[in-house]
Amino acid sequence: MTKFRPVTNRFAVDIGALQSGQIALFGLGIDANSSHLSGAAAAPGAIRAQLHSGSGNYTTEDGTDLDGVIADVGDVAVANNVGSIDDLDAITTAVDTILAAGASPLALGGDHSVTYPILRSVGRKFGAASADGVTIVHVDAHPDLYDDLDGNPLSHASPFARIMEAGLCRRLVQIGIRTATAHQREQAVRFEVETVEAPAFDSFDPASITGPTYVSIDLDGLDPSCAPGVSHQEPGGLTTRQVLNLIAELPGPIVGADVVELNPTRDVVDMTAMLAGKLTKELAAKMASVLSP
Repeated sequence: MTKFRPVTNRFAVDIGALQSGQIALFGLGIDANSSHLSGAAAAPGAIRAQLHSGSGNYTTEDGTDLDGVIADVGDVAVANNVGSIDDLDAITTAVDTILAAGASPLALGGDHSVTYPILRSVGRKFGAASADGVTIVHVDAHPDLYDDLDGNPLSHASPFARIMEAGLCRRLVQIGIRTATAHQREQAVRFEVETVEAPAFDSFDPASITGPTYVSIDLDGLDPSCAPGVSHQEPGGLTTRQVLNLIAELPGPIVGADVVELNPTRDVVDMTAMLAGKLTKELAAKMASVLSP
């Protein structure tokens, strides 16, 4: 069984103590598949520090108290090696364990390469490309559809190419995109990806998303004025309120989610880590809303 490193916080439980209906929070300390800069491996701890900071509390915007809702099962033990199949398998096994317990996975990355191994499990659980399969709502500045980047098919710039090749979702809707290269535009056409570029965000209707939904939030999807602590700052992005409203307005059910690409070495007074903690809380509340009787 996949091993989890222990954490000390108010939500921590043993993986074997997960209860059906809980949101299983887990960290993925991976940045070996990053380009340009490293640092995202330290993100899970930085996000937890702000999630449990005395400057806030555990109540979300809709009034959900997350005590008893989130179960933090620690960090998946990974080697953090470039293109590691062992790391990929460890993440998939961890998510299999969470889903088998009747819980829902909420991952703290780490770079965006972690989304592919998570979807290998979530996609199987919910029928993948079938009529009742998962829709992925992906917030990002970048499409992350490269066939490979610098010879690494498991790069953080490639997870959605791997997901689409493997048929792990029914729809992929990418929101906030503003750096698509010619190759990635070709990939989007090849895989029939639905792209909502950043300037067109206000034209997007969250009610168009139906069925089980997986939400993947790359923090560089937000404007650097909101999220400076990322490796690939790209001006012209979404605001914090736009992303929070998107989460709130998705019909769901949200069956899994990740918040990725925080680079604490680039952060300013922990504001991006605090944002990541806020998004984690609101995702957990939205996920829990459909699990409650």
